[in-house]
Amino acid sequence: MERITIFDTTLRDGEQSPGCSMNISEKLRLAQTLDALGVDVIEAGFPIASHGDFAAVELIARDIRRPGIAALARCKREDVERAWEAVRDAERPRIHTFLATSDIHLEYKLKITRAEALQQAREVVSLAKSHCDDIEFSPEDATRSDFDFLCEVLEAAIEAGATTLNIPDTVGYTLPAEYGALIANLCKKVRNIDKAVVSVHCHDDLGLAVANTLAGVDAGARQVECTINGIGERAGNAALEEIAMVMRVRSDRLAAAKQAGGWRKCVCARRRHSPAWHALESTLLRNHDS
Repeated sequence: MERITIFDTTLRDGEQSPGCSMNISEKLRLAQTLDALGVDVIEAGFPIASHGDFAAVELIARDIRRPGIAALARCKREDVERAWEAVRDAERPRIHTFLATSDIHLEYKLKITRAEALQQAREVVSLAKSHCDDIEFSPEDATRSDFDFLCEVLEAAIEAGATTLNIPDTVGYTLPAEYGALIANLCKKVRNIDKAVVSVHCHDDLGLAVANTLAGVDAGARQVECTINGIGERAGNAALEEIAMVMRVRSDRLAAAKQAGGWRKCVCARRRHSPAWHALESTLLRNHDS
């Protein structure tokens, strides 16, 4: 049974959910809770976004010692330098850098060509690697990117030093069969994929974040990105506790699974804020005989 890395982004992506912003002390307390739950990597924030975000990431990196502590950075030199400054005191620092690869994002958001994006990815991942060994690269909007170009960018990122390749369904658009096929095909076509861990990051716009995440795991991904209660931008992210429970209950079906020792705490934390019919902690589920 292979082990799945649990990458929690509640402190970064989750905080984009309305009403979920936290001050520094609240962020530290949540990071301590995530550590107690047993998550493998905590994405502590986006240091260049604000002085407050930088301070929170720096504090968490110094206080939390067991899990990896990741800082998000755009594919820009100044972002990477700021991210490294925030996590440099962590026991296991990680820089997570991202760059859009879909034509619609390249043309209308970044206003750069594919060739420029490829060069930018190479240069910035290489810069990040000069600071620490653990580098994650995300091709933003991967599920709407040209497949051959996506492969080219991922190969370049690995050559430059990326150790984790995260494949985000940025707009929550794809279906489980499509997403699973994408992960499987990337595992076959990216020639140096064996040098990196494949990760999945799914949004819940169509209510499929957990299903897509599990399809990715079944197809070969070995890291899942998630948040407590599935909170996050727009409709949210894949819910940590749902992923953990599916892996625990249906390890007979999934190609890989992780013992999720903290699942009971996740469910208890969720119960205070969820309707009675919600999955996992539902009182109706516990009281029903069939």
